[in-house]
Amino acid sequence: MTTQLTAQDVTYDQVAKMIDHSLLRPELTLNDVAEGCEVAARYQVASATVKPADIPFAVNALAGSGVPVSTVVGFPHGASTTRTKVFEARQCVADGAIELDMVLNIGRMKGGDYAYVEDDIAAVVDEAGDDAIVKVIFENAYLTSDEIVAACKATESAGAAFVKTSTGFAETGATIEDLTLMRASVSEAVEVKAAGGIRTLDGLLEVMTIGVTRIGATRTVGMLEDYKARVES
Repeated sequence: MTTQLTAQDVTYDQVAKMIDHSLLRPELTLNDVAEGCEVAARYQVASATVKPADIPFAVNALAGSGVPVSTVVGFPHGASTTRTKVFEARQCVADGAIELDMVLNIGRMKGGDYAYVEDDIAAVVDEAGDDAIVKVIFENAYLTSDEIVAACKATESAGAAFVKTSTGFAETGATIEDLTLMRASVSEAVEVKAAGGIRTLDGLLEVMTIGVTRIGATRTVGMLEDYKARVES
C-alpha cells in the first residue's frame, strides 16, 4: 500500500510543476485568457493550456515568464481525421505551443481498431518531432478497463510522452482506479496526466503518490495557496 504524501513531503516547485493551468472552457474571452496567463506566471506552473486560437496571445502574455504554452489537438472528441490533427499540430507548434494534448479517436478505440488509433497518434507525434511533446487524452469515461490498457499500449508504441485520463468535459474525469491502471500499463518512459476532478491540494498529492506527474487544473490558485498556508505559514 502506498503512503499518502503530505504537503510537507514535497516542495512548492514540485507541486506547481505538476499543474497545467487549464484555460479551455469554450466561453473564455481573451481577457479571461490574459488573467489565466497571469496566474500561470505568478505561480510558475508547468504550463498554461489554451485553445489553439489563443496560442499566439498566450505566448505573448507569457513572454519572459518561463512558463510555456500548451494546447489541445482534436479536442474534445478526437474525431478529426489524422490529416486534420497533423495540420492542427503543425499550426499549434508554429504558433508557439510546446506541448500538445491530443484526443485519440474514441470511436475507433471502442471499435477495437487499435492499429488506427496508434497510427493516428504516431502521425501527430511525428509532426511534433523535437518541437513539442504529445500527451494523449483517452476520455476514460467512455472506455472499459481493457480499452484503457489497449490505449496505453497504443500510445506508448506511437511514441507519445504522456497518457492522460480525460478532456474534463465528459461526465467523469480522473479516478484513482484508472490512474493506477494507466501507470501500471505503460513503462517508466511514459508519464501519466490526470485531468477532470482534481480540485484540491489533497487530490493533487493523492495522485502524485501513485505516480502521476502532471494534472490539468482550473483550481490552481486554491491548491497552491493551500500549499503555502500549510508549509510556509
